[in-house]
Amino acid sequence: MKTELKLIVRSTEIDVNGHVNNAKYLEYLEWGREEWYEAGGLSYNKLLQEGYQTVTVNININYRKECLQNDWLTVITEPAKAGNSSYVLKQTIMNEEGVVCADAAITSVTMDTSTRKSKPIPQLLRNLFEKS
Repeated sequence: MKTELKLIVRSTEIDVNGHVNNAKYLEYLEWGREEWYEAGGLSYNKLLQEGYQTVTVNININYRKECLQNDWLTVITEPAKAGNSSYVLKQTIMNEEGVVCADAAITSVTMDTSTRKSKPIPQLLRNLFEKS
């Protein structure tokens, strides 16, 4: 399953260099992942009801092109691979011209809410990888 989230760069996201601050890209990616979970019917509360949480354990990001105030961006999120308790989502941030501004691989782990230890990916989440 692949999702696209459109957003506009706000003035509060610009740093002293006049472009989007590097930390904001991580926030854009997080918003994209939230959109991906929601589109797959896995809201945070749904996962909690099932006794799961997801925890980001690694982000590998490449900054390719600066983004400026009022730029319209699209955050594309899609599954890359799923293991036993960890999985990787591939994310891309593109501008209106279709130029890749950043791309990232985000590794997350599914965790048991009571024991706070990793546990196998629930079928509800694994299904989202099988739809790709």
